[in-house]
Amino acid sequence: MSATIPGPDGRPRCRWCAAAPEFFDYHDREWGFPVTDDTRLFEKLSLESFQSGLSWRTILAKRENFRAAFAGFDFHKLAQFDEADVARLLADSGIVRHRGKIEAAINNARRACEIVEAEGSLAAFLWRFEPEDDDASPQTRSTSPASVALSKELRKRGWKFVGPTTVYAFMQAMGLINDHAEGCVIRDEVTRARMAMQRPS
Repeated sequence: MSATIPGPDGRPRCRWCAAAPEFFDYHDREWGFPVTDDTRLFEKLSLESFQSGLSWRTILAKRENFRAAFAGFDFHKLAQFDEADVARLLADSGIVRHRGKIEAAINNARRACEIVEAEGSLAAFLWRFEPEDDDASPQTRSTSPASVALSKELRKRGWKFVGPTTVYAFMQAMGLINDHAEGCVIRDEVTRARMAMQRPS
């Protein structure tokens, strides 16, 4: 089976785009392009945590609702949320109403603040786990040694809902690896973006 399918323009895209029409735009504009903005990195880690047990299509459809409900994923603001905010979020039908995941997002925001204080930025910490050499074929696994290591370190620092599979999906999406399929028209774009970026330090 081919790892790609024709996109709307006839050029090849990663096969997972076939799961939903809206995936093509997300795939072409976001997935795999390197991100060093702390808020976007925290948002993606949070949304991947909410996705656990669900489909990304569900989360993507609710992403703007999540942003509105969670202070734009500004973790400095989210860290101040209290039990009244948890109750409000549990009543919000526009998001995934799972108490454990909601409380984890607030907890993780507090832990993110601690990382920024200790490391300078969330990006500097997370990008330290970019694998130097990884010759695995694209999209052939759901975890990696790097995702296991990052998951372990996050949990050591008190983060929740950040298992190796969740972390690997985060690394794929935020460009810490280029997991676009061989032959996907976006793969070379991501490669160029990764080569041109300045790693946070």
